[in-house]
Amino acid sequence: MAWLVLILSGFLEAAWATALDASHGFRRLWPSVLFVVSFGASMAGLAFALTEIPVGTAYAVWVGIGAVLTAAWAILSGAERPSVLRILLLIGLIGCVVGLKVVS
Repeated sequence: MAWLVLILSGFLEAAWATALDASHGFRRLWPSVLFVVSFGASMAGLAFALTEIPVGTAYAVWVGIGAVLTAAWAILSGAERPSVLRILLLIGLIGCVVGLKVVS
């Protein structure tokens, strides 16, 4: 259960990072609200996961999922340009996250 919550919290990390950008410095209401809600839920999920998963592993997985999804969304939405190297590095990051799960 802790791993599932951690993975969902990683998705929420990507949501709050994207909402933070869309809030334009908290000047837009609904992205700001989404940021606050997803940030709180993401942190609560991480805290729950830490009851069973070591902090180093949990934090690395949480950040890795959030980073990959945030970067993927930026590429898909056109905010960032894709490149072969960028895609390969994101795939490598996914491999590291999966590897941490396998060895834990």
